Amino acid sequence: MKPPSFEYLAATSIDQAVAALAAGQGDAKIIAGGQSLMPMLNFRLLAPAMLIDINRVPGLAFIEAEGDGLRIGALTRHHALETSDLVRSRFPVLSEAMAHVAHLAIRNRGTIGGSLCHADPAAELPMMAMLLDATIIVAGCEKPREIAARDFFAGALTTVLAEDELVTEIRLPGLPGLPGQTGWGFEEIAQRSGDFAIAAAAATLTMSGTTVREVRIAVMGVDETPRRVAEAEALLTGTDGSAGAIEAAALAVRDAVDPMSDLHASADYRRHLARVLTQRVLMDAKRRAGGQTP
Repeated sequence: MKPPSFEYLAATSIDQAVAALAAGQGDAKIIAGGQSLMPMLNFRLLAPAMLIDINRVPGLAFIEAEGDGLRIGALTRHHALETSDLVRSRFPVLSEAMAHVAHLAIRNRGTIGGSLCHADPAAELPMMAMLLDATIIVAGCEKPREIAARDFFAGALTTVLAEDELVTEIRLPGLPGLPGQTGWGFEEIAQRSGDFAIAAAAATLTMSGTTVREVRIAVMGVDETPRRVAEAEALLTGTDGSAGAIEAAALAVRDAVDPMSDLHASADYRRHLARVLTQRVLMDAKRRAGGQTP
């Protein structure tokens, strides 16, 4: 398999990349790691007139503390996120999720910006962006803008980026609560290690004494985009986080999602997984918030 012919530009600045995108009028694509784009080109699912390589653009690969949160450059590789002590200390759920992304060779090349822009509904990083209330910074011909993750994903493999825009940075605000008050959980089901997820769930849960102060629940592989399930979060917030309350939240997740059937799993099986995995991650998050090891 060979890709269709295209022009190639190795951009050396954000401005140059943005100008090339604008000139392409929708017929140019950004390439960074290429772990999703190149297979699509080889299968002739895409045929852009130009590829704009941003690997030489300085200042786009970094992981930096900002208050209690993090700033992450769009060219930061998956493996850097997976192995970063700063990520592990502030967002251990993100470190855990990165270990499930494909295989090591892909994690060595794939980038956080590329994964978010590809917007695969069965990819871990879009779900993490939703779970962690990420803000996505984009550059274009107009002034830079900030897009909340909840507004970024428009559908399967579709985002709200304009034709002349590219992602430059991702910002994660600090988790709520004092250290030791917030627990987390992550679960994924795939046919084999490294395969695309059939379904996955992740959660953070913050306790105030014996009361659930805040809970976040995100799922993927069970809808056209990764989902935060506000109905389930509201059910659990303010409760004592008992097994019954967690079960009610998990059932709410099952009822909220709208999965598709494909050759890997039926819609009903994906709904079942959404409930089971949500229950597991919430139980793990509750235990961690209480200082226990799941």
